[in-house]
Amino acid sequence: MIKLPGLIDPHVHLREPGATHKEDFDSGTSAALAGGITLVLAMPNTKPPIFDADTLDLALDAAKQKAHCDYGQFVGAGPDNADWNEGKRKALPQRAAGLKMYLDSTFGELRLDDMSLWMPHFENYPKNMPIVAHSESRTMAAAILFAAIYDRPVHIAHISLKEEVLLIKAAKERGIKVTCEVCPHHLFLDKDLTGFGNLSGLTPGRMEVRPRLATQNDVDALWANLDVIDCFATDHAPHTIEEKDSDNPPPGFPGLETILPLLLTAVSESRLTLPDLIQKMYTNPKKIFNLPDQPETWVEVDEDQTYEIKAAEQFTRCNWTPFEGWKVKGKVRKVVLRGKTAFEDGKILAPAGYGRNVRD
Repeated sequence: MIKLPGLIDPHVHLREPGATHKEDFDSGTSAALAGGITLVLAMPNTKPPIFDADTLDLALDAAKQKAHCDYGQFVGAGPDNADWNEGKRKALPQRAAGLKMYLDSTFGELRLDDMSLWMPHFENYPKNMPIVAHSESRTMAAAILFAAIYDRPVHIAHISLKEEVLLIKAAKERGIKVTCEVCPHHLFLDKDLTGFGNLSGLTPGRMEVRPRLATQNDVDALWANLDVIDCFATDHAPHTIEEKDSDNPPPGFPGLETILPLLLTAVSESRLTLPDLIQKMYTNPKKIFNLPDQPETWVEVDEDQTYEIKAAEQFTRCNWTPFEGWKVKGKVRKVVLRGKTAFEDGKILAPAGYGRNVRD
């Protein structure tokens, strides 16, 4: 057995409100605990999107009733809600996990196509609270420019390309306040599916994800520059099998229950070290997102147990995984959250509502 701190996933979509047939705070935080994750930060592109006090209350009220692990909820940057210093809106940043800015392709109502719409958010959102940008390639370069102009930190979500990791490396070397995350599917899959594992279940619809799967050259560049990457995050984005196999499949992969075994397998193959994993799944996200301690919290993992990933054994409501049948090494046996055994040997023991809002 190895003992890890309670891990943090700063990028999940729990589909509440508006699409709880895919996931909700009950099933999503159960999946988190089963994956060794004791704290999740939920994204705001829900239905309705989380962008003001009423919609934030909607999400947080659901989480308070249902969450099995600790959580935070992002608010979304829209074209009309950048007055973060005025009225009722002034209190929102301190209640939210951070501000999510959709600067590139996204499904929902929060995309900001015009850079003039970015400016007031960078100006007005409190500098001590994180801004996370969904931005790709040249849009990412623009987001880094905004970080430099406004002298404030920006966290780049789910990087996937060689050009992105190299630009972030150059920006960091020049003192620009930029951090980034990478998802397991961009480390272990490429657009031609030349990686290892059983890929027979990945139909074209099930391969749809944003950012898209990249080339093997991009994948290799991410592995070669792990020192540039601050966090591992899932971008857990569940959709049902029926939706993924439809004529218009929505983009997104589930990931809460597969990130740790995939990365522990990489550790066993000497592609990654255990201290690196802890840094990118605990130390760095805790610092970047200004997250509180979780006292008496840890994860026990059997690092030698090998098994196949099976969606039928998972807690996520979407009932599929792009890593179906993959052989991995390292299984979560027990999770203790604030002194209470929250998960053990495949069973969720923390009751609904045990999770705490990290901003309370």
